[in-house]
Amino acid sequence: MAQIVAKFGGTSVSDLQRMRDIATTVKSEVEAGNQIVVVVSAMAGITNDLVALAREANPLHDAREYDSIVASGEQVSSGLLSLCLQEAGVSARSWQGWQIPINTDGVHGKARILGIDTEKIIKRLSENQVCVIAGFQGLSPENRITTLGRGGSDTTAVALAAALKADRCDIYTDVDGVYTSDPRIVTSARKLEKITYEEMLEMASLGAKVLQTRSVELAMSHKVPLQVLSSFTGMMGSVLPGTLVVAEEEIVEQEIVSGVTYSRDEAKITLLQVPDRPGVAAAIFGPLSDANVNVDMIVQNISENNNATDLTFTVARGELDKALEVLESCKSELGFLASVPDSSVAKISVVGVGMRSHAGVAKRMFAALAEHNINILVISTSEIKISVLIAEEFTELALRALHSAYGLDKT
Repeated sequence: MAQIVAKFGGTSVSDLQRMRDIATTVKSEVEAGNQIVVVVSAMAGITNDLVALAREANPLHDAREYDSIVASGEQVSSGLLSLCLQEAGVSARSWQGWQIPINTDGVHGKARILGIDTEKIIKRLSENQVCVIAGFQGLSPENRITTLGRGGSDTTAVALAAALKADRCDIYTDVDGVYTSDPRIVTSARKLEKITYEEMLEMASLGAKVLQTRSVELAMSHKVPLQVLSSFTGMMGSVLPGTLVVAEEEIVEQEIVSGVTYSRDEAKITLLQVPDRPGVAAAIFGPLSDANVNVDMIVQNISENNNATDLTFTVARGELDKALEVLESCKSELGFLASVPDSSVAKISVVGVGMRSHAGVAKRMFAALAEHNINILVISTSEIKISVLIAEEFTELALRALHSAYGLDKT
């Protein structure tokens, strides 16, 4: 007998027929003697509709009421799927975050899970009942409904798997696993059988949309085995396995580079003639941090006269206007000449734990881009990834070139 937490996203529960398909698969697992916890998102498009209604009612909404509204989508999904399971002859009931409870902090709209009381869930599982849990939501210290932010249902599923010490957490999406690159752009991309937590975390943070970053962090911290599968080409127990996200020691022969990712959600800002003195970087990035603008890649030119230098950094494209506004508001204090924005850029990254033990990875990347006349604007590295900023128009060319350069194409 295995205990499995299975999460189904919005497209997987988009209508009653999809829910009946899920119910049939869950039934087969129950009949095989497994204990199943199902975590569901809202039906596709419902959350966006609820957000629009809340904003129409009051643009300066009370965040607590906002959470109460948008969390209702998952409540509907959990109830409907429970009815489908009951119709299929499976004992099941729905659970909302506050009923378990899933305890969170009080930061509405992006709450963090503090703990989960699993006693009620364990009791129902021991009675062979399927627990269908609304994802994305929890309970604040003030007994108000909270939501977990983007990708919150993934976080709910992994947190539950960790609390229950489940054998595995399956994340069902509209893709059948983690690929070496975006198969819509790189047709020669391969589905990975296994990938390490560290690699998946880097890929998720660098643009891959398969898993939400916080869920991968949780899985890595609690050593929860993750599997990414498609709810359209295969369900639990299917002959079409997905990609397992596991600890590094579970992969016998690790590729130097496991994947090539990209993000078009990038904007570059260059500050010209920044005074070259101690503390100036803190003076620039402090106000941006206070305004909740996340800065990613940073490069500073060497000052030739020890008086002034140029400073370039990147922010999310959607935060470009806010960043420029913050910088302009303290321009006289910072003393730079001008700010030059550029939103026509993209970040390309190669990721692989094999980089730790192999030399020449960066050289191969730079040579492949140079061969295709792609200019590098900014470079950023970590132990297992190299990221470069390039002109957005070369995104697809760069992905294909690097995918081939590292031998990741299908054979």
